[in-house]
Amino acid sequence: MSALGFTNVTVRFGHHTAVDDVSLTVPSGQVVGLVGESGSGKSTLAATAVGLRKPTSGHVTTDGRVQMVFQDPYSSLDPRMTIGNSIAEAMPRRKDKKAEVARLLELVNLDPGRATSLPARLSGGQRQRVALARALAGQPRVVIADEITSALDVSVQGAVLNLVRDLQRQLGLSMLFISHNLAVVRYVSDRIAVMKEGRIVEEGPAEQVLGDPRHEYTRELLAAAPRRHTRLEAS
Repeated sequence: MSALGFTNVTVRFGHHTAVDDVSLTVPSGQVVGLVGESGSGKSTLAATAVGLRKPTSGHVTTDGRVQMVFQDPYSSLDPRMTIGNSIAEAMPRRKDKKAEVARLLELVNLDPGRATSLPARLSGGQRQRVALARALAGQPRVVIADEITSALDVSVQGAVLNLVRDLQRQLGLSMLFISHNLAVVRYVSDRIAVMKEGRIVEEGPAEQVLGDPRHEYTRELLAAAPRRHTRLEAS
């Protein structure tokens, strides 16, 4: 069963085609890694799933609520709002918000006492954990993670990736995980889609795409990626 599906999605900005006739499925309970260089159309495609960008043609379907975690943890949180209020803002109204904020902070391995802190008091890795908690507060079926480790120091990227992988398994989430870094995508994904110049050029089970790539661009990405990402494996 599909949790999120893109069918023949095209997005144009004037004469520029950012996404070109893309069809992609995120199966229920799985992680699809979407990899490609900057400007390949990955984030534009993701934006169509959460209503931030309307497709020029094609359509997006989902079997539940979709939440997005953005690249920059420094700009994705309101600097004037406590992290507890930022998380509570995304919750259904019926919730006991104080208790739910505490639960969500514990879920992302943060002290619930941090709920009264402003984002400026947190590190980049801690802010990204708050952004994850905020996304989960909306009770999504699908989470889109858009380059969520690229703005973080390498020393904390592995811990955030471990958290993402653990949360996905624990909660049974479906996830579209976007990155330009194939080593990162390899670490978390069940399936991998490779995007180049607005098109999906290869897609399949992770072991197939990584072990027997069919497209030259995928082979180039593999050649550029380290075989062992020791910081990720050790974190």
